[in-house]
Amino acid sequence: MFYHAYDSYLENAFPYDELRPLTCDGHDTWGSFSLTLIDALDTLLILGNVSEFQRVVEVLQDNVDFDIDVNASVFETNIRVVGGLLSAHLLSKKAGVEVEAGWPCSGPLLRMAEEAARKLLPAFQTPTGMPYGTVNLLHGVNPGETPVTCTAGIGTFIVEFATLSSLTGDPVFEDVARVALMRLWESRSDIGLVGNHIDVLTGKWVAQDSGIGAGVDSYFEYLVKGAILLQDKKLMAMFLEYNTAIRNYTRFDDWYLWVQMYKGTVSMPVFQSLEAYWPGLQSLVGDIDNAMRTFLNYYTIWKQFGGLPEFYNIPQGYTVEKREGYPLRPELIESAMYLYRATGDPTLLELGRDAVESIEKISKVECGFATIKDLRDHKLDNRMESFFLAETVKYLYLLFDPANFIHNNGSTFDAVITPYGECILGAGGYIFNTEAHPIDPAALHCCRRLKEEQWEVEDLMREFYSLKRNRSRFQKKTMSSGPWQPPTQPGTVSSPESHDQSREKKPAKPKIPLLSCPSQPFTSKLALLGQVFLDSS
Repeated sequence: MFYHAYDSYLENAFPYDELRPLTCDGHDTWGSFSLTLIDALDTLLILGNVSEFQRVVEVLQDNVDFDIDVNASVFETNIRVVGGLLSAHLLSKKAGVEVEAGWPCSGPLLRMAEEAARKLLPAFQTPTGMPYGTVNLLHGVNPGETPVTCTAGIGTFIVEFATLSSLTGDPVFEDVARVALMRLWESRSDIGLVGNHIDVLTGKWVAQDSGIGAGVDSYFEYLVKGAILLQDKKLMAMFLEYNTAIRNYTRFDDWYLWVQMYKGTVSMPVFQSLEAYWPGLQSLVGDIDNAMRTFLNYYTIWKQFGGLPEFYNIPQGYTVEKREGYPLRPELIESAMYLYRATGDPTLLELGRDAVESIEKISKVECGFATIKDLRDHKLDNRMESFFLAETVKYLYLLFDPANFIHNNGSTFDAVITPYGECILGAGGYIFNTEAHPIDPAALHCCRRLKEEQWEVEDLMREFYSLKRNRSRFQKKTMSSGPWQPPTQPGTVSSPESHDQSREKKPAKPKIPLLSCPSQPFTSKLALLGQVFLDSS
């Protein structure tokens, strides 16, 4: 399925963003980035095709340019382009790409991801810190741009932007993503719900329908995934509080309806296909029983139509007018993959089989796979979204490939020497962004340029040496050499006062456990800013 779609794109649509499978040609959709190629890149490696991965990396470097006069979706550019390039960058060495010195803290794909992300930063320059939905890649935000943005378009940046900040050492990306998340959190109603669209200039809700589906979905997803990626208890606490409100006001018989965000009264008794990510998200927080019950509700709709219609009227048990299509979305398959990893329940493999058979039978055409315009009569539409290769086929493949490196349980890993010391990569625990681009969480600890992280390591160093030396000797040495200070960067003048002031400017990070990765015992080897200290005892 992957190669039928991928080869059709290359033969008929490249360098356009997406393939039009009924007319066997291409068109630009989200900004003229050869989007399908970026979106499919990490899928190539998951399928084991290292030679094509290497070729595409070269093609992208030679052909993709972000200095273009194009109005681009901030949300879509982030999840598809920035996310796709970051994932491919972190997987490059595994794919046999000859990486440059300093990887993963440098590299051509990382520079491309950073360039694309910087083009999005003007959108965040609002009184609230919540971004506009669209930005011109050459000129910034257009003067007449609407200030109304959907909730997901504001709260779906922390995974990509925190990864960028960790790898590049520039905190601006994580900072703007966190501010946007917090502004949404502060804008929730008294009963703990958020609406669908908000004015980013005034902070006032424009659409007050609250649910887990379109316009809101990936905000909740990124609270959970951001919490796991960053080991951030606050983000998880925020999600769990939302989860309580969602259960109290929107859940009915393991379905989730749309309600008025201030009153909790039902506004739309419909299921949207985008909501099918929810059981997978529930599995990530350990709520398996509720996840399976909701999943089975959604699976009954799939069996009824051979796909998930965009909208489904729950009381009537049928599609909603003008929302009968299925654009080959991945969300139900995504949930099946997560739940199968958690439970091993064969029912989840049956969904995978049904999805393969339905898509092959209904959607396959000579030039790829076409969006299903109407699930009632199986009419097709002339579009193949890039997420079909980035997500749908990927999640199907991973559902049926338990030995894939993505599912690594930590039994194997790579030790990489960076300019900042040794770090562990490829040990598993990958965090998928909302476009199914896997991010290696351990990579966020490889490039310790941020001062707070240096201080954490330096504190650990002092602890280490206090174990190795007699306490009185250590105190005597400290008294003779003066108070310990963080090292200064070359070419700078430092004083105790300046260090105290710089520490005061940034709040201390909470003392929380970092990701657990297989590694040598701490007392065996410790690296700080590239210098390796060996335990000689």
